Amino acid sequence: MIETAPPLLVIARLVGPSRTARTGTATPSEPADIPCPGESRRPTPPAPVTSPSSTVAPTDHYAENHGFRVPIALHGQSRCDGLALVGRVKNTLEPLRRHGDFAPANVRTALTRLGFAPGKVQTYGNGTSGVGFLIDIGASPWCVEGTMGSDTTKADAFAGYPDGTGCEPPRGGH
Repeated sequence: MIETAPPLLVIARLVGPSRTARTGTATPSEPADIPCPGESRRPTPPAPVTSPSSTVAPTDHYAENHGFRVPIALHGQSRCDGLALVGRVKNTLEPLRRHGDFAPANVRTALTRLGFAPGKVQTYGNGTSGVGFLIDIGASPWCVEGTMGSDTTKADAFAGYPDGTGCEPPRGGH
């Protein structure tokens, strides 16, 4: 669940008791992330702001036009819940990975044994020695997506996509 302030609180913050002019550019506030159990207390540095390279034409709006494909990050307690869930998924899949069992059906069975509804778990072959998976949790955290290959199992929890397509990566765009 994405944490947002109640609408009236947001309006009060924008209007505020004082009507002094503000200077500078307004930037949206990023929800605060709390340290999660088992996580280092060192704050993670903010992601660098990317700028177009000299090889990209200034009129290229690829990132802008494909922003709908960037998953929504989890914050606060939802982020901690997501990290815990990702840990459970990885621990469940690790025995399969160690034994070289990359059959999508076996990965799906392992994930449904964690309690996920069979209709909400998708698995698919990912190259010659790997499997991908997508789990629609239906609650916060909403989605877990990842891959399992001969070297490692990767997974990430996120809150769906900006255009409301749920856990499925959106197609199309503008």
